[in-house]
Amino acid sequence: MQGRIVKQISNQYTVEINDEKYICTARGKFRNLGLSPVVGDVVEIDTGNLTIENILPRKNKLDRPVVANVDCALIVTSVKKPDLSLTLLDKLLTIVIVNNIEPIILLTKMDLLTKKELLELKPTLKYYESLNIKIIPNTKIHKLKKILKNKLVVLTGQTGAGKSTFVNKLDKNLHIETNPISESLNRGVHTTRHTEIYKIGKLYLVDTPGFSALDIKNITPAELKNAFWEFKKINCFYKDCFHNNEKDCGIKDALSKGLIIPSRYINYIRFLKEINENSSKLYK
Repeated sequence: MQGRIVKQISNQYTVEINDEKYICTARGKFRNLGLSPVVGDVVEIDTGNLTIENILPRKNKLDRPVVANVDCALIVTSVKKPDLSLTLLDKLLTIVIVNNIEPIILLTKMDLLTKKELLELKPTLKYYESLNIKIIPNTKIHKLKKILKNKLVVLTGQTGAGKSTFVNKLDKNLHIETNPISESLNRGVHTTRHTEIYKIGKLYLVDTPGFSALDIKNITPAELKNAFWEFKKINCFYKDCFHNNEKDCGIKDALSKGLIIPSRYINYIRFLKEINENSSKLYK
């Protein structure tokens, strides 16, 4: 029978078929193939032996959080306590876009901003919206449910941004564990213990372990450049320009004219350096 893996704890996989759940183990053959089932996989199982027999082809797979066949990524972004991290946001956007997953930014803790802070934040939000990235405050639950209808959504973002709290708002019966922000460190405490898909009305949501750093070592410089969508709209003097050391670079010119916000270019260069350094270590 065919179903979807909706939960994984260690080597046990919960497979849902027609609203029934089967706790299965994976056949040893997957180890020989160098393949492991992950949450989101569509699989064929033997309901008698409770084993996963086959994994159907994936349309995509994220490595961290580990989940397959995702339709869109809900990037939970706190604007205060913890403070907004544009570096983490841009890294998440890059990974999501490279994997052909639609990104949606979900803003939390907007009520903690002063009027001055909100006014200062608005130009940054407008810039991301100009890239055709949806930005939704976590207070607009009904609007979000409509957008995410019938989609498998990965829930990710900075630690302490309120991911588990938000899921509990979607469905109060879930009772996902939450912990407060560490006031002294201005960062969150990891609270989610495993990866799991929750069916909430007509959407399927993946709640994943919190984290504050991601590895982009598997992304190529070309993929990185293509993930910064605003670069495509700007003509550059060099055909294969990577917009870092080249003179007369169109991206640098656009930056100087205020067409690109400084944080986006700074983060692009930071990620490019990280990718190149990882590549150098690999071939040493």
